[in-house]
Amino acid sequence: MELEVGHGATKFTREFKLEAVRLIKDRGVSYVRAAQDLGVHPTQLRNWVKAFADDPQHAFPGQGQMNPEQLEFARLKREVAKLKAEWGVPPKGQLMELLLDF
Repeated sequence: MELEVGHGATKFTREFKLEAVRLIKDRGVSYVRAAQDLGVHPTQLRNWVKAFADDPQHAFPGQGQMNPEQLEFARLKREVAKLKAEWGVPPKGQLMELLLDF
């Protein structure tokens, strides 16, 4: 249910997170007990429960998958970058140099 990733980080599958949330919400297991049983930190479990409560349908989208708000934000960032390039707006560091040279 969990995926091991290099450099000591552990990634957990969506199914693992959903089962952890069900353990706490449906079965009434405490955060501390569930954390001990699952081998994760209680704060991590609280984050998962909060993420699920905020948006159950889009909670834990997985690596490389974004919810609709994240997709829109990424699209807008690309659009801003394109408009800056079209208008010739220099990056922040270059802008400061231009102002200092003025």
